[in-house]
Amino acid sequence: MKNAEHSVHEGKHQHINSIDRTGFRLLITLMLNFIIPVIQLIGGVYANSMALISDATHNFSDFTAILISYVGYRIGQRRPSAQHTFGYWRAEIMAALLNVAILVGASIYIVYEASQRLFNPETVTGLVVVWIAGVGVIGNGFSAWLLHKDARHSLNIRGAFLHMVGDLLTSVAVVVGGMVLIFKPWYWLDPVLSLLIVYFIMKNCWGILKEAGGILMNATPAGIDIEEVKETLEQIPGVCGVHYLHAWNLSSSSIAFSCHIVVLDQLISDTETLAGTIRETLLNRFGIDHPVLQFETSQCGNGTILCEISG
Repeated sequence: MKNAEHSVHEGKHQHINSIDRTGFRLLITLMLNFIIPVIQLIGGVYANSMALISDATHNFSDFTAILISYVGYRIGQRRPSAQHTFGYWRAEIMAALLNVAILVGASIYIVYEASQRLFNPETVTGLVVVWIAGVGVIGNGFSAWLLHKDARHSLNIRGAFLHMVGDLLTSVAVVVGGMVLIFKPWYWLDPVLSLLIVYFIMKNCWGILKEAGGILMNATPAGIDIEEVKETLEQIPGVCGVHYLHAWNLSSSSIAFSCHIVVLDQLISDTETLAGTIRETLLNRFGIDHPVLQFETSQCGNGTILCEISG
């Protein structure tokens, strides 16, 4: 018993440490994304580079985005309450959507400015662009490295991570463009790079918007086949039938599930072992960590895979 209690205590301690590390990494990224765009903006104005100013604008939006991510992350860690019985995990999804809105606004500004420069190219100081964009490459690369681990488990952190990866790629593109401008007076290249930056931004935004929308609409999580879940559960000894299945994301890292399970007439206590087997199967096979099971001795409704909701 003591060993079990020690393991539980140690697991909770490791979980808390993981949360603290995630918050700390977000704070470091937040600080970097304030310093970098300030340097880039000053350098962009001095070098007369729209690409550099665009990159700085994008990075300023990232500062706001990461601030929103951090706030959403902290809210998401709050415990469930009587009013929010599932907790506050979806605060991170709302933060991700707000970040998309900010990036779309920044992209509209960049497209407008780049279009003006495309038809009326202006002289750009290539050497200054290279050095300033190089600062962005280092800072954004380090920020992306800080967030990559947590990005696998949280859509909110993934949004911040994709911001950093996009910034890294665009900073590299600006460096290359600056190197070209040192030797060739191709000043049209600067606004073209700005438009490429917008392309990367919008591509990342669409991915986040699509996933966040699915979560808010309680769509079946990607990678979960309801038919396969049904067939898997019906193969477990003691299960006579399964119907009315639902699977949805509580957050980007947690999957909830509910279904009706038909069993032989028996005491409720006799279903505990079967329930444990079902929960273990759902977690190990499908990654479902929040199952709600309703046991029945006869099939209710029409017994179809989906629940009938009366209009």
